[in-house]
Amino acid sequence: MSRLWALLCLLAAVSFAASPWLAPGFNGFEPSQFPVPLEDPPVQPAGYAFAIWGLIYVWLIVGTGFGLLRRGDDIDWAPMRKPLFVSLAVGTTWLPVAQLSPVLATVLIWIMLASALVALSRVGDTDRWLQEGPVAVYAGWLTAASCVALGVLIGGYGWMPPTPAALLSLALCMALSVTVQYRLHRAPEYGITVIWALVGVVVANWQPFNAAVTLLALVAMIAILGVRATDTE
Repeated sequence: MSRLWALLCLLAAVSFAASPWLAPGFNGFEPSQFPVPLEDPPVQPAGYAFAIWGLIYVWLIVGTGFGLLRRGDDIDWAPMRKPLFVSLAVGTTWLPVAQLSPVLATVLIWIMLASALVALSRVGDTDRWLQEGPVAVYAGWLTAASCVALGVLIGGYGWMPPTPAALLSLALCMALSVTVQYRLHRAPEYGITVIWALVGVVVANWQPFNAAVTLLALVAMIAILGVRATDTE
C-alpha cells in the first residue's frame, strides 16, 4: 500500500501541475465575479509573486517521483502521503472551479491548505530537500493564498471595505503562519515562502501607498522571522 500511495502522489502532482491547461488565461478572480468589483484588492500580492507556482509544481513532481522510485516502501515517507494526495487532488480542480465560483474556490483552497499542513506535520527526517522541502513551500504558499482568497471574497461581497478586509486576512495569515512555524520547529522553507508572498503584498501596496496594509505585512514578516530564530533546526 505504501508504494501505491507513492504512485498516487506522483500522479496527483503531475495532474496538479497540468491543471493550468484546464483554465487557460486565468489570472485570478475577475472583478465581475463579485457584487462589489475590486480592480486591485490590497490583500493581493504583486503579479510576480505568483511565479513561485513554477517552482512548486516542479519540486513536487521531483519529490514525489523520487519518493516512488527510491522510497516507495520507506516508512519515513509513508505518513505524509495520504494528506498530500488529498491536497493535490483537490488542487487539480481548483483553477476550473475558480473561473466559475470564487466562494467554492475559497472553500477548496482552505481544504488544500488543511491537508497540506497535515502532510507537512507528518514529513519524516530523511531526504529533506525531496520530502520536506516541496511540501513546506507548497504549504507556505497555500497559507498566504488561502488568506488572500478570503480577503478578496470579503471585500468583493461587500462584507468589509477592501483595506479592512486585507488587514483581517493578513492578521489571520500572520497568526496561522507563526503558529505553524512555531509548532514545526523546522521546515524554514514554509516561513520563507509566506514571507515571499508578504513581500509581494508590500510591493502591490507601494503605489498607491497603503500604509496600514504595508505596515501589517512587514510586522507579519518580522513575526515569522522571530519565530524562525527560535527553531532548533
